[in-house]
Amino acid sequence: MKYQLSHCTEYRYTHMVANSYNLAWLTPRNLPYQQVEQFDLSVSPAPSELQQHIDSFGNIQHFIHLQPPHQQLSVTARSVVQVQARHNVLKIRDGADISELTHYLATDSSSAALAARLCLNASRMIPLQPEAKALILPLLQAEKNVLQLAQALNQLIFKEFQYDPEFSTVITPISEVLQHKRGVCQDFAQLAISCLRSVGVPARYISGYLQTRPPEGQPRLVGADASHAWFAVFDPSLGWIDFDPTNNVLADEQHLTLAWGRDYADVVPLKGVLQGSGEHQLRVAVDVIPCNRTK
Repeated sequence: MKYQLSHCTEYRYTHMVANSYNLAWLTPRNLPYQQVEQFDLSVSPAPSELQQHIDSFGNIQHFIHLQPPHQQLSVTARSVVQVQARHNVLKIRDGADISELTHYLATDSSSAALAARLCLNASRMIPLQPEAKALILPLLQAEKNVLQLAQALNQLIFKEFQYDPEFSTVITPISEVLQHKRGVCQDFAQLAISCLRSVGVPARYISGYLQTRPPEGQPRLVGADASHAWFAVFDPSLGWIDFDPTNNVLADEQHLTLAWGRDYADVVPLKGVLQGSGEHQLRVAVDVIPCNRTK
């Protein structure tokens, strides 16, 4: 499946600001199952400096600096991405045992093992909480296979936690998600990661998009799509396998991978600092359009 992606972030300030320094993670990754055919990043006003870097997780990161005074900032990323089916559901039974994973992480010195160990401990937004460990322990006793454990956790979060876009913000702690059993995709992904890391399973946070469809008979609204988040677990033989607890599925053709890291803080689509005061308004518009379908 081929998609056209558009992600527009717009800030409007009540007063003039200056020296706006920003980092953007808005370039989809090239992967065995995902190829980026086109990408363009436009910034308005024209930036004083625009640089591209590769971060420690292999994501493409853009540095954006606007020095002159301005009262509005618009950053728009447009991509054309080809995505293939991953067939990960067929790999679940072939996952390594927990004991095999533990041995691998303790003895292997490959780059893959080092990357996995980086996603094994607590991170800025994902502490290892006793409540998260208590949530996964009954599943650990029933499932010895790493991928089966992740799949069982995926299903548990989907069934026991309510999707509520009014409940949380990007900084809502996992403890509140656990207490109230509600949240959004970011919350569910970070909760799953906390659970898995607490029992020695490397897990990472995935930022991306999900193809959505309007209700039958309703027109597709331009800009009405949204960013999405899910998690991936590491298997010594199969590598990283992605799970989406918001929808209780394994990520596949409808999931478009943008970036990954230890948690949301590593892959914020756009963040920055500036000189100025006053309030601001934020508008984000996302479109995920299959190229072989009409809008």
